[in-house]
Parts: sequence; structure tokens; C-alpha cells
Amino acid sequence: MKLAPGDLAPTLAVTTLRGARVQVPDDGARFVHLQFRRFAGCPVCNLHLHRFGERRAEIEAQGIRELVFFHSSREELLEFQSRLPFDAVADPDKTNYRQFGVETSLLAPLHPSVLWNGLRGVLTMGRIYRKAENGILGLPADFLVDRAGRVVACRYGAHADDQWEVDELLRLADQLSAV
Repeated sequence: MKLAPGDLAPTLAVTTLRGARVQVPDDGARFVHLQFRRFAGCPVCNLHLHRFGERRAEIEAQGIRELVFFHSSREELLEFQSRLPFDAVADPDKTNYRQFGVETSLLAPLHPSVLWNGLRGVLTMGRIYRKAENGILGLPADFLVDRAGRVVACRYGAHADDQWEVDELLRLADQLSAV
């Protein structure tokens, strides 16, 4: 079941790649931005997260905590995401994906922007993935959850490169803070 703004987000208590326990809702952050990405070596996801990492200070200044899920094992995350400046969570069984209604699609990898940004991701990161744990058909999703645990904004991607960009996230947080 997909979530919508105003819904209560599923309560989470997860262990990050670095071994920290994180809870959602998080009363220490104004918002938690939950990013559901694809497999750990996904070049589209890695390019996307690279952009978020470059603007980490702006994101944190808006009171946003990033929490990124991958449908990969911890071992794959360590290989591809160990330098990610955000908390990352391995979810190879897709338990959290199901709770948030994040799906797969045969069309996920076929959009032109997926092909273009996949190539850019490989060139930017200088790495090519060898395997795609849980396949290449995963769709991304973004959720902005407030301190009370309410989904205040969300986006379910229609293809593998359909997610919030940093400017969009910052604009949403700014608008929601003004309310």
C-alpha cells in the first residue's frame, strides 16, 4: 500500500551501515528524508547520492536528516557506499520497501534519463557494478517525515531516475517549515 502526505509513516528502528541505531520518527531532526534507492552499485543512484553529498551542508541546515535504503546486502553496501556521507541501510529482503509501498517495474531501467545518468554515474564514480542484488527493476521513492512521524511529502518514482533532486527537497522543507 502506497503512503500519501498526511499518513503516519511506519515506525522504523534500523541499523545503519556504520552500526548506529536510527529511529523514524526522529525527534532530533525537523525532517527525515527517507530515500529508497536500488542496488548498492546502481550508477544512477550513486550519481544522485553524489549530488546530495555535495550539498550536505545545505540539507542539514534545513534540519533534514538523510536515511538511504538499498535493497542490497551489507557486504555490497560496504563495497559501494562506505564513503556515503549519510546513514545507509541494507535491506536485501526489502522489508522496509514493502512497508513504504516501494515497488519494482519492468520499465524501471528503460527511460532515456536512466541510460544517460547511468553512463554519467559510471564516469563520475569510475566504477562499474558487476551484479545487481535483487535486480535492476527497483523503483526509487522519497519520503519526508516530520518529528511526529507524519509523511509530509512523498514521491514514488516511475522509473529508476525519477526522484527528488536536492533543490526540490530543500524547497519542500522550506515550504513545510513556513506552515
